[in-house]
Amino acid sequence: MSLNTKKVTKAKWIDEVLTKVNRAKKRGKLERATKLYAVRASYDQKKRQLIIVMANGSSFSFPPKLAEGLARKSAESLSVIEISPMGMGLHWPKLNVDLTVEGLLSGIFGSDQWMLKQHLSKAGKVKSPAKAISSRENGAKGGRPKKKIQHQPHL
Repeated sequence: MSLNTKKVTKAKWIDEVLTKVNRAKKRGKLERATKLYAVRASYDQKKRQLIIVMANGSSFSFPPKLAEGLARKSAESLSVIEISPMGMGLHWPKLNVDLTVEGLLSGIFGSDQWMLKQHLSKAGKVKSPAKAISSRENGAKGGRPKKKIQHQPHL
């Protein structure tokens, strides 16, 4: 490889990094302009709510039981909340729990796997008139039919 090739490669790499830095700066300016970042966070023990105050003056709250890692935790551990330097994340140091402000505003209270588990656990608890009628009909027939076990021949 010649010396000129090394200079071109290095210059190209620097240009790519600078381009990414400039894009990140623009994205950061846009996010800061919306003022949808946390400036204060607290736990209201009386109401059992976590309260997040945003830079634009709005606020939102939610019960800790909705969030991954916060359910059934002491008021003392829920009360210690750190806000990331840009206000985009929340950290509970006593619990080692991190959540993003954007995620919370979007109704995302944990990891994908945790959210799916929460949703599925509630799916079987749905009550409706149609489900009640179906259950009564199945009960009148002797209940849910037993699964037939198919024996596989041994090879």
